[in-house]
Amino acid sequence: MRFVNREHEIEVLHKARELSKRKLYTVVIYGMRRVGKTRLLLEFLEENDLYFFVNKTKTSESLLREYEEILRKKGVITKYESLSTWDEFFGVLFERFNGAVAFDEFQEFQKVDPSVFPLLQKLIDTNENRAGLMLIFTGSTIGMMEKLFKDSKEPLYGRIKREIHLKELGIKGAYEMTKELKIGDLDDFMTLYALFGGFPKYYVTIKDEGLEGKSSEEIIKNLFFTPSAPLEEEVPKILSMEFGRRSGVYYDILEAVANGATSISKIAGYLNRKETSLTRHLKELTKYFKLLSYDRAVLGKEGVIYIRHPLINFWFRFIHPRLSEYEAMREDLGKEVMSMLPDYVGKRFDFISRELLWILNHKGELPFKFTQMGRHWGYYREEGVRRVYEIDLVAVSRDRKKALFGECKWRGKPVDGKKVFEELKKKSELTGWKGDKYYLIIAKRVKNAPEEAIVLDEKAILKVLDSSEGLTSIP
Repeated sequence: MRFVNREHEIEVLHKARELSKRKLYTVVIYGMRRVGKTRLLLEFLEENDLYFFVNKTKTSESLLREYEEILRKKGVITKYESLSTWDEFFGVLFERFNGAVAFDEFQEFQKVDPSVFPLLQKLIDTNENRAGLMLIFTGSTIGMMEKLFKDSKEPLYGRIKREIHLKELGIKGAYEMTKELKIGDLDDFMTLYALFGGFPKYYVTIKDEGLEGKSSEEIIKNLFFTPSAPLEEEVPKILSMEFGRRSGVYYDILEAVANGATSISKIAGYLNRKETSLTRHLKELTKYFKLLSYDRAVLGKEGVIYIRHPLINFWFRFIHPRLSEYEAMREDLGKEVMSMLPDYVGKRFDFISRELLWILNHKGELPFKFTQMGRHWGYYREEGVRRVYEIDLVAVSRDRKKALFGECKWRGKPVDGKKVFEELKKKSELTGWKGDKYYLIIAKRVKNAPEEAIVLDEKAILKVLDSSEGLTSIP
């Protein structure tokens, strides 16, 4: 498919190439798996540049032989030369090569041969003024990449001149890809985006499978609920690359979160385990693997845990808990999942709405500019009973004098705008907010909306998505 919405990253890399003509320039690119790091590299690299994939399943000797052959084909070494150590390999690169050199999944050297890290430290330090060489390191295990380059105890600390955190495409980028796939119905787009988010890999899979122009239901059935479905092993494959053999407890936690356990106490209850037995794993899933995150209450201090990767969330919500059915009665399970999908998309629509609002904020099309946005919830007492209230969206201005309170509903039936507006006003009063208040309704169709309400319906959403301005990646 056409390369979509990475203009900024390509521009940064081209600028780095120009700077490398004066002295050695180093760049790190990191992001979640399937976000498009390799595609970005291949779009940027020129014919005479070098690309090396660090395959963790290979021995150090085997990987070195592979790299040696690449250098031979590129004419960096002669057919009679051989490289027997990593010292010799990197020595040749620094002495003879001019151009960009990319090491994809660089963190896997930790498993293949960690001696590469201090070796590179020495060479980068001693060749600081070496002109004509650009080194690019990419990685998918975000925590590992951050540790390699940002931990002062690590050899490569301080050796990177530019870092690019490659994020998902965002709703506008994903919408652009679905239009290229001839998927024009907004309902179909919202369903696919709720599952795949802004990860280009999955939209490419739709094209690879010849599913252009099909409904979201047909696409999901074909990709997940047919014999030998193209994405049947996608999530297990991603997680095996991340976790290795230590997958058991991680999988359990992800399943618990996907099924509504949003705190460590609820996760422990779901799994019938002690909280203390999960603390380390939960921390690693959050800080190291970056698969979990906390959704904080905008006007409070509490937070709930959620899965950042939309496809992993879908898999652990519907498929992982029922793997036996998935293997034995795949099509029947598919029908059941499809019947539950509208409700699932409705819940994910809260996150989608935030992206739409960030775009409007970026374009200055709201009553004020906000700097903080998220959900909010709190408690109140009614007839002596403690009750919970929730607000889907709250956006607050920098000076904390203005707030926007929003309700997000994605469903077939029109939303009663007057009723939603009155409920929003009541819930906003429960927050104790003393500043100016604005009210927003985001839904496919809205009827009876008061004039004071800001309404973002299907027509307005399409206008946002079709506009040439605005953010094209998740902020």
